[in-house]
Amino acid sequence: MIEELKEESLITKVGGRFKLSTLIQKRLVSLNKGARSFVDTEKKEPMQVVIQEILEDRIYLDFDNNLVERRGDASAADIAGLDFTDSVLGVSEFDSPTGDDR
Repeated sequence: MIEELKEESLITKVGGRFKLSTLIQKRLVSLNKGARSFVDTEKKEPMQVVIQEILEDRIYLDFDNNLVERRGDASAADIAGLDFTDSVLGVSEFDSPTGDDR
């Protein structure tokens, strides 16, 4: 077994064991179909390539569990266009959660 799979930090990084196994499976399928690797693959097994890509933040799952491949230096949040500020959600600190303006 690959030692990195035993590390809790890898599991936490992707959001849990289920997401980790889903990410690994989806990436292995894409590599087997001919997708290029984002890390040095010299004499590495496909599973080792996928683990290295995860560790280097080259691949991740989006909110719908779709495989997303990161290119360049942008963060995963930048690529996904995530912005968790209240203004994006249309919520003001003055808005009442019940709808009445007391």
